[in-house]
Parts: sequence; C-alpha cells; structure tokens
Amino acid sequence: MTSVTSSTSTSSSSSSSSSSSSSSSTSTSVSSDYEMFLKLLTTQMTNQDPTSPMDSSDYAVQLATFSQVEQQVKTNDLLTSLASQLGVMGMSEYASWVGMEARSESAGYFDGTNPVTISPNPVTGADATTVVVSDADGNEVSRYSIDVSSDAIEWNGTDADGNALPAGNYTFELESYKNGTLLSTDPVETYNRVVEAQGTSDGAVLVLAGGGTVSTGSITALREAD
Repeated sequence: MTSVTSSTSTSSSSSSSSSSSSSSSTSTSVSSDYEMFLKLLTTQMTNQDPTSPMDSSDYAVQLATFSQVEQQVKTNDLLTSLASQLGVMGMSEYASWVGMEARSESAGYFDGTNPVTISPNPVTGADATTVVVSDADGNEVSRYSIDVSSDAIEWNGTDADGNALPAGNYTFELESYKNGTLLSTDPVETYNRVVEAQGTSDGAVLVLAGGGTVSTGSITALREAD
C-alpha cells in the first residue's frame, strides 16, 4: 500500500518491498510444486507395471493440467499487481485532499478542544429531531434536540450534563420524530481532517484524524480546514 503524507517515500518503499516479497514467495512456491510434480510423475513412470503401462496420453493430461494451474497462478499475480498499480494511480488524484476536511458517515474525531462539525439530514415530514452521541465503545454519552434542519452544526464535546468529554472518536445519529412518534434513526455525517491518502488494490482510501479510514467514494463534501 502506497501513502501520500510527509513520509510518502518510506511508505512506498515498505509497500514495494512487501509486494515483491509476496510475488517472490508465490513464484518460489509454484516452482517448487512443479518440481515436486515432475519427481512424482517420474517415480510413477519408473514404478508402473511393465505389463500394463500407463497410456502416454494420461501423462500428457497430467502435465497439461498442472501447466494450466501454474499459468492461472501467474495470471492472478499479474492481475493483483495491475490492481495495486491502478490503486496508486488513483491515489495521486486525492493527494491534494490531504489537510482538508471531508464529510462522510464516519465517526467524528474530537481532539479535546475544537468542536466537531456534524451535518444532520432529517427525514421528510419530521417536526422534531434529536442528536444522539455515542463514544467509541458504543455507549451513549449525550443526546440533545436540534432544529429540524440540514444545516451543519457544531458539537462542543460535552456529555448530557455539560461535562467535557475526553478526546476520541464519537458517532452521531439523528432521531426524527413526527407528533412524538419516532420516524427513523439515521447516521449523521461528520467533518474530519484528511491526514493521508492511500493507494490500495481496492482503490484510493483516505485516513482521517483519529485513525478512521474511508473510501474516496463515500466522501460527500470537502472544505478547507479551519
């Protein structure tokens, strides 16, 4: 995996070394298996019943079968390598996102001082909404009513009694009500600073402040960091 941060070259070197090691290991394994197959085939030929020898076509079938397996393994290695290269190419497009704040349905990181910006999205028809805040262990730490609006708001990092909470990742959910009846409970998007862009075989991903990772396709908005 290749990363774009201040230590890009180190991450790239590590990823390249890991990839080369994996490829070399697979190649060695295939070569070893093929040699073992030939030894077994030779032993089979040497010890076959001379009055009822195996048909030469059977040997050909065995060789062809193993050759196909060997080729498939090499093809898979090539596809994996190409996928990794494409991931790195895609990552370069998102290098400029590092340092910006991205909005996504991920936990919001509270650094102990600065508020977390959340972006609620109440369901249509709701006449009351409540934000529910949970810590990294899933424990509810706060809930409070907000106006029925999709405008971004700030959470100041306090619990239900107004006490300051420790730094960490917090998740947010929005309960939408109508005439006192709960209509739905939905995740709330948060803004987090992007600290790193990584290229993987599954495409480019972003590492957020607090250690969370999200795919680039899950980002719904970007803004300059405050």
